Amino acid sequence: MKPAAIGPHQFLRRGTGAVIDEHLFADRIVGFLYSAARERAPSLFRALTSQRASRLLGLANFDLPLSRRLAGSARFLSRSGLNLDECLEAPRAFRTPRQLFERKIRYWECRPMASDPAIAVSPADSRVLVGSFDTCSAIFAKGKFFELEELLGPFKPHWLRAFRQGAFAVCRLTPELYHYNHTPVAGKVLDFYEIDGCYHSCNPAAVVAIATPYSKNRRTVTIIDTDVPGGTGIGLVAMVEIAALMIGGIIQCYSERRYDAPRPVEAGLLLQRGCPKSLYQPGSSTDVVIFQHRRTVFAPDLLRNQRSQKARSRFSAGFGLPLVETEVAVRSPLATGKNHA
Repeated sequence: MKPAAIGPHQFLRRGTGAVIDEHLFADRIVGFLYSAARERAPSLFRALTSQRASRLLGLANFDLPLSRRLAGSARFLSRSGLNLDECLEAPRAFRTPRQLFERKIRYWECRPMASDPAIAVSPADSRVLVGSFDTCSAIFAKGKFFELEELLGPFKPHWLRAFRQGAFAVCRLTPELYHYNHTPVAGKVLDFYEIDGCYHSCNPAAVVAIATPYSKNRRTVTIIDTDVPGGTGIGLVAMVEIAALMIGGIIQCYSERRYDAPRPVEAGLLLQRGCPKSLYQPGSSTDVVIFQHRRTVFAPDLLRNQRSQKARSRFSAGFGLPLVETEVAVRSPLATGKNHA
């Protein structure tokens, strides 16, 4: 695997196709950590990607109070890319970066969802890449981001069999984005479990440097059966929420109506599509949504943008194939049931 990339990273904006330069959080530090430190001081590298170090970094970056001047500073908000007009709370309610990044928004107004129940939607405001475990697929990208056996856990062979040759979407969140995850489909939870692991960064340079990093990080797995009354009707779907550098934890807080009456996710729970499911405590993080073989087709613009030659992507440079992300909004179309496409 190549060392951490140093060049710029760009993605495409959905709808307009505009090329956007991403200003990566702590990019120089991540570049050093995943090149020099990883190779020359492996013990230090392991310590810095541990849960303890991740939480301490999160505390230092997100829990120190904002000064009154900073809290109301247009410069601060502009640099962070936060749109406080979407928030439920008034701007004066935010006293720390953590409160800003764990904000609740009026998603029912500002993140509209397609009415077609056969559409699987994005679980997060994120930058998306898609791939397949099927070697015959035009979007084959197995082994670039994770191995299925590692990601879902070798102790769950029945789920490995269910998703073999399936397709997946990698949804990368960055620190300034809305940090609630929403349900990508409607259906019944068949299984919910956690897998321990490290806290590698989701910076593209780190992903390129570490072989299949997403299946090495701490994560939670939710298996959803959508072939039930009221379900999306696209077979089994796995939603994997992956913690990363500076993530203190993943809080399960499913709410069927807005953010009211949150409850933990557990087997037997019936999920509605597009509802808040969990919250990443601040930092960068990633959702992976996995579909069964031949049950869905991805949104055409995601496939088209991924092959674009006009954006400079660290994933393309590091993996040697076109992999350009599309910035998508939570609850916007991700994939459609094959019989409805």
